[in-house]
Amino acid sequence: MTEVVSGGLRLAVYPEPDGSGPVVLLVHGYPDTHAVWALIHAELASDLRVVRYDVRGAGASQAPARRAGYRLEHLAEDLFAVADAVSPDAPVHLVAHDWGSIQAWHAVTDPRAAGRIASFTSISGPCLDHTGYWLRERIRRPSPRRAAALLRQGAKSWYVYAFHLPLLAPLLWRRWLGTRWGGLLRRAEGIEPRPDHPAPTLVADAVRGIELYRANMLTRMLRPEPRYARVPVQLISPLADRFVSPALAEDLERWVPDLRRHTLPCGHWGALTGSAPRTAELIRTFIADVEAPAGRTAA
Repeated sequence: MTEVVSGGLRLAVYPEPDGSGPVVLLVHGYPDTHAVWALIHAELASDLRVVRYDVRGAGASQAPARRAGYRLEHLAEDLFAVADAVSPDAPVHLVAHDWGSIQAWHAVTDPRAAGRIASFTSISGPCLDHTGYWLRERIRRPSPRRAAALLRQGAKSWYVYAFHLPLLAPLLWRRWLGTRWGGLLRRAEGIEPRPDHPAPTLVADAVRGIELYRANMLTRMLRPEPRYARVPVQLISPLADRFVSPALAEDLERWVPDLRRHTLPCGHWGALTGSAPRTAELIRTFIADVEAPAGRTAA
């Protein structure tokens, strides 16, 4: 483990010491740590330089003192800081899941991403601004199909509403979810517990991570900003995702000129299941395509 300082916080970074090839930066979501990528790391490390890190407030990284420290702009700064530290001479290929993907979208759609991010693979984590426009469009121009999509995603987002209720979510994590999380993942998605997942820091990470939702969701939903990705983007949508509907990406070409779409027959945490090899294959193929001379020209 090494450390990178961003915004006054020390971030725990786990680089591959002996890897070769392009740098792949893996960004985890909520309520995970870098360990959620263990199977993907094992698949990619033979020919790529794989780097993982604990995002602020999770695992071995430091946490902000206030809610404002969890805003997307700070998370994006962390991502840039890690990328610059581990690959100062070449752009990184970004792969992110859940809230890792949400913050990665914020970085990828920042003009400063040019020359620093070579490609982006997004798994189960939409851009909040894109989602805000998605909601507006379906409310302003309703149809039976659009209404059904809104209702389905609204049902999947039940936990987002709960996280905005004072005291409830922290209490649930401390009194109930914390000791049962591994069993819930096993029953819901067939994920077997590992020594490093769920992490020993799970409860503290989960309670602190609630601020991700409170610091960003309402602002981005109510006042979205147009955000365009100028790098190649690969979208991997798990078809059995309990939290993110593939319908959220219906308008994504509006924001991403170079978009590749794939689906996988797995749940939200497919990277920890038998879907990991296929996920890694999609990542490796995408990176090879972008790294090829023709791919770099197109990008």
